[in-house]
Amino acid sequence: MKKTLALCLLIVLCVFTYIRTDSIEQDPYLITDYSRLKPIKVERVIAGHEEEQLVRLINEARSNNKTVSIAGQRHSQGGHTYYKDGIVVDMTSYNKILEIDPIRKQIRVQAGATWEDVQKAVNPYHLAVKTMQSQNIFTIGGSISINAHGRDIRNESLIKSVLSFRLLNADGEVITVSRTENAELLPLALGGYGLFGIILDVTLQLTEDEVYVMETDPIEVEEYIDYFQTRVLADPAMRMHIARISVAPDSSFLTEMYAVNYRHDPSADLNQYNRLQTRESNVIPVKIAFGLNRTFDWAKSWFWRMQANINENQKGKRISRNNAMRTHSEFMNYSQPGKNDLLQEYFIPIDEFAGFIADMKKVLGEEKLNLLNITVRYVNRDEEAVLSYAHEDMFALVCLFHSPLSDEAQAELGRGISRLIDEVLEHRGTYYLPYAPYPTMEQFHKSYPRYQEFIEAKHKYDPTGVYRNEFFRKYGGMDEWT
Repeated sequence: MKKTLALCLLIVLCVFTYIRTDSIEQDPYLITDYSRLKPIKVERVIAGHEEEQLVRLINEARSNNKTVSIAGQRHSQGGHTYYKDGIVVDMTSYNKILEIDPIRKQIRVQAGATWEDVQKAVNPYHLAVKTMQSQNIFTIGGSISINAHGRDIRNESLIKSVLSFRLLNADGEVITVSRTENAELLPLALGGYGLFGIILDVTLQLTEDEVYVMETDPIEVEEYIDYFQTRVLADPAMRMHIARISVAPDSSFLTEMYAVNYRHDPSADLNQYNRLQTRESNVIPVKIAFGLNRTFDWAKSWFWRMQANINENQKGKRISRNNAMRTHSEFMNYSQPGKNDLLQEYFIPIDEFAGFIADMKKVLGEEKLNLLNITVRYVNRDEEAVLSYAHEDMFALVCLFHSPLSDEAQAELGRGISRLIDEVLEHRGTYYLPYAPYPTMEQFHKSYPRYQEFIEAKHKYDPTGVYRNEFFRKYGGMDEWT
């Protein structure tokens, strides 16, 4: 009887988990992003195909007082890829690999190509990317527009891997931007959320593909600072690192962690491990477990133990750098109507980590926030980008919340997030801009003290506001422009 009941539950959960929004009627005149928050009516969506087409589009938009927003995979969650009544340029079809230089370890690629496209292109040369997001499904242009970071602990934020790029500016001109040519635009457009032009193609510095041995360790939150500094960062063989904090509502809550480290194994033969993986393992059972995790407290405890067991089983596994950076996290895909998983990310100075977690625990105990996951990464100090989020060496806490999309639920979530960001700021931290814009204007100003420099540069390079998005409508006063 118990086995029959369990099987029925499994079937129901499979059906429930795989319902897609494709079956839901959607207004064809509205557009949104991965968040599905605040759909906006746009004039049209245009697929980018060739440089001349995009130049004509910008010239026509400027002449006709139209606005242009730029979209890739649309995983930014704060209206960064569209603007009310504007034109949206979908760059995913502008995706060619243009040139690979294996001697100089460089690649030039169109902005709509994904990291998976790059990995496929460079893997035969035993090369790999230096820095990218935790998944390889995103576009190159999108990733550098948010100045992404990832698991690598040696190569800093993505801006450091960018040698140059070609930019279609607000005047309809294609210019080359590097640290020696049009240099003022590099720290503005990288981490500039598409507000300074369409990035057409990018030249990236690559690194060598390597074989890593995976190491996993259970640790306590109070031990993590010392563990990371002495066992991970101080060991030059450690190349990548990621950690997770328990959100299970039991004694492990924001107390237990586990770390996954990738140690370079120079004795291993790369040819034995560098065949690119095409599928993730355990996707269906983990997806079902994560679906339960959204609804039931007991499932959070179960899911935490499942994660710990999966990572324990990976101990000693050898994996190439390209494959280690090739995750898809398919189990987290979610598309239920009326609800969604929404990301927030906080950057906390290393010495403030334990104190922040203690204060975060207090806020979460008082607010109705359905927290599904916390992933911890390391981010080097990097203030090159004007809107830099890492003013010192920091831990990045990527937090996934589940919430209904109703106005009432979103207002409640926004209040809780605002309280968390107050604690972030108390601990000298910052928050990441690609996600839903719950932070107040005051919190934005405190986290990004160079915001005025960014706005002044926007006025200088795009005085009529050809390039616009809903994110800048809120934080940059876009509606006040002519």
